[in-house]
Amino acid sequence: MSDELWAEIAPLLPPRSPRRRRYPGRKPLDDRKVLCGILFVLYTAIPWEYLPQELGFGSGMTCWRRLRDWNNAGVWQRLHEILLARLRGAGQLDMSRAVIDGSHIRALKGGPKPVRARSTAAVRARNTTSSPTPAESLSPSR
Repeated sequence: MSDELWAEIAPLLPPRSPRRRRYPGRKPLDDRKVLCGILFVLYTAIPWEYLPQELGFGSGMTCWRRLRDWNNAGVWQRLHEILLARLRGAGQLDMSRAVIDGSHIRALKGGPKPVRARSTAAVRARNTTSSPTPAESLSPSR
């Protein structure tokens, strides 16, 4: 990752909480290394647990947790907006290839109502839970 790109991303990352005094645990990995691990997993499409330790990016679980935390903090949305603004300012944003998908947006005033599925049976089935005979005894009286 270039230093220029890291300079754009680093201020967007939320500050980490300070380590505990009594049970500090492992020292947290550098955010830049973890980001490289995240990008490696996303680029290669390998499962998180198969991230090679030899690369120095930390464990796949560490990278996944940071990705989750940064996503919840809105880092990716802000980075996307910054990069789009930079492209727009340089005149390199080509909107002819943009696509808007409205398939998940509800049509408030219009659109056909779904038709109720009609039964394919010729006649309704008989009710087998009650008997059509009177409640009296069915045996002939003598």
